Amino acid sequence: MVTKELLKRIRKIEIVTTRLVNEQIAGQYHSVFKGRGMSFSEVREYQPGDDIRVIDWNVSARMNNAYVKQFVEERELTVMLLVDASGSQWFGTREQSKAELMAELVALFGFSAMKNGDRVGLILFTDRVEKVVPPKKGSKHILRTISEVLNHRPVSRRTDLNAGLSYLSRVSKRKSVAFLISDFMATGYEKAFRIAHEKHDLIPVILADKIEEELPDVGLLTVEDAETGELVQIDTSDAGVRDDVVREVKRAREARDQLFRKLKCDTLDLRTGAPFVQAIVGFFLRRARRW
Repeated sequence: MVTKELLKRIRKIEIVTTRLVNEQIAGQYHSVFKGRGMSFSEVREYQPGDDIRVIDWNVSARMNNAYVKQFVEERELTVMLLVDASGSQWFGTREQSKAELMAELVALFGFSAMKNGDRVGLILFTDRVEKVVPPKKGSKHILRTISEVLNHRPVSRRTDLNAGLSYLSRVSKRKSVAFLISDFMATGYEKAFRIAHEKHDLIPVILADKIEEELPDVGLLTVEDAETGELVQIDTSDAGVRDDVVREVKRAREARDQLFRKLKCDTLDLRTGAPFVQAIVGFFLRRARRW
């Protein structure tokens, strides 16, 4: 249900992110993603200076002369936004939850893609796919995706990254740029991630909150598992307890990062309540240099 309050939030996000896209993001997005999609056009005779890597050896053998393949730039990309809507996304201790940050990122990536003439689709998932918005163009469509993220009330509170990744691999026939936005508090998704990564330009956008990585000393603390509802009491005054929490978070992060490094996968790490525009600009610049 679209309420007056929701419309105000969408409008505020639209104004802020549109300005950021126009002033800082659009050019970087274009330099990274435009021209990445290339399709075969024809072959022609080799000319001095041509890249030998594009020689078509089969045609060259038949014609008794060197021929090279020519490619043309595909005019548009499909950008898929895979958004983790599980219970842990509603956590946040610095005036912003992960879910609120997700909505801003959906707007930022969506308007960047729109300005570049690309289509944008949305997959909202928990331990199942809960909402799909097929890829389309236009500002009204981007506003709809923002509304879906802000207004969605998940059926399940649990996380299974396999759900979103498997759906993407199964449904998206053509290669797309796919932003996987999650806190990655999950296990067992490695195989599905590899499959999706092989087919698509898959970019993990990792969200975190400072307290998850550095538990403060605030005495006895009752916390609720956002995905199971289980209540647990933790004595944060015990340095050993705090160290155990930090060690477990670090172990999970290292295992995740090892997977991404092995696959040579670009990642974008963001924190709730912290400025993120420069981090995104820097991410695009690094990719542009590498490509």
